[in-house]
Amino acid sequence: MRTGFSGHLKWVLLCAVAAMLAAGCGKKDDAIAVAAKQDAVKGVPAPGIAETKAIAEDAFIYGLPLVMNYAVMQEFVVDKNSGQYKGPFNEVSNEARVFTYKDTAVVTPNSDTPYSMLWLDLRAEPMVISVPAVDKKRYYSVQLIDGNVYNYGYIGSRATGVEAGDYLVAGPDWKGETPAGIKQVFHSTTPFGLTVFRTQLFNAQDMPNVKKVQAGYKAQPLSAFLKQPAPPAAPKIDFLPATTAGIKDNFYQYLDAALQFVPVTDEDKAVRARLASIGIGPGRAFEFKDLSPEHKAAVLLAMKEGDDKVDKFLADGMKDVNGWKIGSVFGDRAFYKGDWLMRAAAAKGGIYGNDAVEAVYPMTRTDAGGETLDGSKHDYTLTFPAGQLPPVNAFWSVTMYDGKTQLLIENPIGRYLINSPMLPGMKKNPDGSLTLYIQKASPGKAKEANWLPAPNGPIYLVMRLYWPKTTPPSVLPAGAGSWKPPAVTASK
Repeated sequence: MRTGFSGHLKWVLLCAVAAMLAAGCGKKDDAIAVAAKQDAVKGVPAPGIAETKAIAEDAFIYGLPLVMNYAVMQEFVVDKNSGQYKGPFNEVSNEARVFTYKDTAVVTPNSDTPYSMLWLDLRAEPMVISVPAVDKKRYYSVQLIDGNVYNYGYIGSRATGVEAGDYLVAGPDWKGETPAGIKQVFHSTTPFGLTVFRTQLFNAQDMPNVKKVQAGYKAQPLSAFLKQPAPPAAPKIDFLPATTAGIKDNFYQYLDAALQFVPVTDEDKAVRARLASIGIGPGRAFEFKDLSPEHKAAVLLAMKEGDDKVDKFLADGMKDVNGWKIGSVFGDRAFYKGDWLMRAAAAKGGIYGNDAVEAVYPMTRTDAGGETLDGSKHDYTLTFPAGQLPPVNAFWSVTMYDGKTQLLIENPIGRYLINSPMLPGMKKNPDGSLTLYIQKASPGKAKEANWLPAPNGPIYLVMRLYWPKTTPPSVLPAGAGSWKPPAVTASK
């Protein structure tokens, strides 16, 4: 999953330059100047323009995942008129369908598994998540993601097994003992966080069975689980309105808002102090339009250079395997160890991705020769040699996205991916290999079962290997495994 930030930065810069010219010299009390005055009172020298740019760049890289997550939270559980609203905090919302091209709040979405989502508000007390017994043939996972976009825990087929169970999720301030009947306690670093349930769907006729599993996903406050009186409710919050599309308009203002709900930790206290020195932080109001021309120019350049670094990490920070980028960039607090660039790249490449032990995501925009995939110029094939399908304990898929937006594409057969449950209906080659036809037009009725419809333009492909095998052949360790995805080849 991923929020819609990619492709907007050039638009941001053009609009912001226009705003800078229109706004003239800005206001004397811009956020950066105010912070400088406050530091001056403390005897701390104000940062110069070069240092301001460097700090703003750090803020962009550190803050990108936080802002993306904050905007998705707004659209999913705060703004009932967003068009993407799922329901209130602390209630499980089940989607008895897979994502399609109509789903736009989160890009690079998984269209393999119907989602259930639960946005947790852990301020008043912990929550208890309950899962039903699930058939061992059906993969499911419950991914716990906090406001730092750390994957702080898992429930499901791989992590905890297929038996029913009750699990406690606590916020950063909870210090209680594990109650009787709770199988495991998970600790979020933030009071708000997303829980993503993925339930495997075998085919369209299987949806009623998925619904039965989803009906067993429950969430309740700890007091209700223990049949005790509830503590006082947490105060209502007037969240700053935000949308994923709106990230481009005032990134740092959204960062101010997001940081209100991200407590300082040992890993980020240094960068948070640097951010505060230019007026970015909880309770601040960093308004780009109010900055002086010099500060506007510095901030714009910082955003561009920060975004370039994130893109470079995505291009070079993962291993190239036959044109596919493979790496391990998702994890918990201990995994990142304060590597904010990796965390930003992970979010931009596909926010809310799984740890590599849960899923690996080879992704590509190029063919075997390094040329950009483009459905308006070529047809393509992807051939898995006999006996060399992706090695997984659960299932694998290849999903098609528009290369510009990274959204699923509308197509004449409503097919957004090809996955392993579809294998019985697909045709193998005489030598036992399997060829996928990646093109905008049908390859013909005889090959249509193997057709993955492409856009009439740039293509972005993502493989998903759920619960990858750990013994050879394996895609693990990600980027250096013994199994390698085959290259995409231009057929004409």
